[in-house]
Amino acid sequence: MSIPFSLEGKRGIVLGIANRHSIAYGCAEVLRELGAELCVTYLNEKAKPFVTPLAETLTAKLFLPCDVSKPGELEAVFAEVEKEWGTIDFVVHSIAWSPLDELHGRLVDSSDKGFSMAMDISCHSFIRAARLAEPLMKENGGALITMTYYGSEKVVDHYGMMGPVKAALESSVRYLASELGGSGIRVHSVSPGPMPTRAGSGITDFDGLMTDAVTRSPLHRLGSPQDVGRLTAFLISDWASSQTGSQLFVDAGHHIMA
Repeated sequence: MSIPFSLEGKRGIVLGIANRHSIAYGCAEVLRELGAELCVTYLNEKAKPFVTPLAETLTAKLFLPCDVSKPGELEAVFAEVEKEWGTIDFVVHSIAWSPLDELHGRLVDSSDKGFSMAMDISCHSFIRAARLAEPLMKENGGALITMTYYGSEKVVDHYGMMGPVKAALESSVRYLASELGGSGIRVHSVSPGPMPTRAGSGITDFDGLMTDAVTRSPLHRLGSPQDVGRLTAFLISDWASSQTGSQLFVDAGHHIMA
């Protein structure tokens, strides 16, 4: 007998949808298919036309601007969500940025400003989201999910400063899991392997990374944003109620290979 898997009755925020191929959209698509009610965000007016039809497809209850580098925008999203719903059950954070020239350069040559901005946007924005989510989850708990990458653990060519930044993000997940567990809030990082997204295309020789992933992964294929979405849905669900502080890979096993 099959047991239906459902997120009916759950509400949450998906941060970081850029286009149809983005990991954030893959997550939102699966969450909506399983019955979750969504607030989705777009970066700015330039990005809005690309995200608007996706928000419509998702029948998103709220569709709001959110550039986490701009003071007050993340706070405004949570304020609107509290006004509309009162409480939430999850936040999916799929936001990362670094100056392109510094991403391709040596870490040792990174600038103070570039490194600080990359850390703020890619890591501290998740911490800020957790702080804003906490009062909206105190009644029933919830789940906070962020996206990381294997370059946090091993040196990946052309990943530059993002390796240390993602390592900081993963450490933050563990500390947040410890601090928020008493409120029933669970925190995880999900680590997708290389997949054809706009964000990935910013890395030099990204096609080579994808080829290597297919060649050397035990399953000999790439994951997809929808694969990431299915794992994210499980972590949000009550089925994962005893799991927190984890880093989980969606890379066809590539991370286990030497």
